[in-house]
Amino acid sequence: MSKVPSAATREAPGDSEKSLQHSIIPIKWQGTAADRHDMSVLGKKQVLRRQFKFWTMLGFASTVMVAWEFCLLVSPFTLQDGGTAGVFWGLIICPFVMVPMYASLAEVASMSPTAGGQYHWVSELAPPRFQKGLSYAVGWLIMMGWQTFLCGVSFVAASLILGLAVLNYPSYVIQPYHGTLLTIAIVAFCTFFNIFLAVRLPLVEALVLLLHVAGVFIVIIPLWVMAPRGNAHDTIMVFTNSGGWWDTGLASVIGMVPTIGLLIGYDCSVHLSEETEDASLTIPQVVLAAVGTNAVMLLVVGITYIFCLGDLDSVLGSATYQPVIQVLFNATQSHAGTTVITLVIIIILLSACVGQVATASRQLWSFARDKGVPFSSWLEVVPEQWGIPMNAIMVSTIITSLLSLINLGSYAAFNALNSLGTVSILFSYTITTGCLIWRRLFGEPLPARRWSLGKWGLPLNIISLCFTTPMLFFYTWPLSYPVTPANMNWSSTMFGSVLVIAGIYYFFKGRHEYHGPVTLVKRTDD
Repeated sequence: MSKVPSAATREAPGDSEKSLQHSIIPIKWQGTAADRHDMSVLGKKQVLRRQFKFWTMLGFASTVMVAWEFCLLVSPFTLQDGGTAGVFWGLIICPFVMVPMYASLAEVASMSPTAGGQYHWVSELAPPRFQKGLSYAVGWLIMMGWQTFLCGVSFVAASLILGLAVLNYPSYVIQPYHGTLLTIAIVAFCTFFNIFLAVRLPLVEALVLLLHVAGVFIVIIPLWVMAPRGNAHDTIMVFTNSGGWWDTGLASVIGMVPTIGLLIGYDCSVHLSEETEDASLTIPQVVLAAVGTNAVMLLVVGITYIFCLGDLDSVLGSATYQPVIQVLFNATQSHAGTTVITLVIIIILLSACVGQVATASRQLWSFARDKGVPFSSWLEVVPEQWGIPMNAIMVSTIITSLLSLINLGSYAAFNALNSLGTVSILFSYTITTGCLIWRRLFGEPLPARRWSLGKWGLPLNIISLCFTTPMLFFYTWPLSYPVTPANMNWSSTMFGSVLVIAGIYYFFKGRHEYHGPVTLVKRTDD
């Protein structure tokens, strides 16, 4: 990888003064000269406080996506299709699939460090005749992805809390509305934090980063010392098919995809670009540092977990409905020990929810700023005394609360939300990378950037597209066969329904208001 000089490191005469005149944020929160230049080039006003630096943003990215923690929670899906061998090889393949993709996105983030992220990039990179429609669709995909991610992680945290209640009070019976109410309570707490403690968010994320790293050892050491060990050959070489598929190879591929997808979502830092100092250099570095470090932690925890599972049937049939709690209890034989370890995971998940409220609201706010959603004029408001997108935060809270109600009617439909979020975000990555390849081959030269892939750019872009496209196909498959309403993966239906709604809005109103952020960009020095 090479770094090339960029106009972002230089500021044309008068640029700084112009940006200061058009900003409502005090100078100490406006970042560097490069940040002010970037905002001027992108045609945006600085209305959010740039309070994140490299380490605090690395903490934010790492704890928002909670890769190794989620491995413990979604592993039952892979264990059903592929078994422990499916989990193992999914963990090995994961970095090789995701790093080329994030390297591609990191380079584009250096060109346009904006909270809009993928939909802004597509607006600049796509063929001119498709820029408006494609960027609008991608904006809805990201919005759908992050809103469902927020609901999914809040519900997972709630489910772990309820699982601990069952562990410590066996007579307690979990009811669907318990999970829904606790999910709403969690997101309400995270909203309170995002509004009244927003200035403390960088410090909290840095502290939780330490817990995120320490948590690896808090989980794996008791398992290494106390849990039974699986046979190496059977654990990593024997693929199983408990989902009823007609072929073990097909079952294994279906099961491995969720494991590979555990590193999807590190665009979270991109959506806080306008709150990060020296964003055109810091954000690309954070994206790759977060992916690299979390891939290592994911590998260590994931491999430890599959070797220390013990009896799979008892784990999957746990009365707590949380296999990770049962695995920890089987290893420690201690209610107190299991509770403490699980509480560490819950605390990290709560921090992830706080960060996901920030991410979802910033993306929604940015898209509203470009007139991509209903009530845009209201959603884009940033009260000067708060310096945060208050209305977008409140709407994200309401959306999560409404989505959590799905659990009252159908757990299968609610469970599809995690797949829906992942598919939506992955689809936005794929479209962005495809547009980047087109621009390299047929369009104008790429804009100047401070972080560049150099000669490796096009090969990595193509490799990324080749890896992620098949993942999109398999992510929408159900986990078992024959397919019934109870085990159907409803993410594809939800995905299509939201795009239909977006298309209807676009036809009647959006196409008259949404012009794409490229219309505001002024790259006179490219």
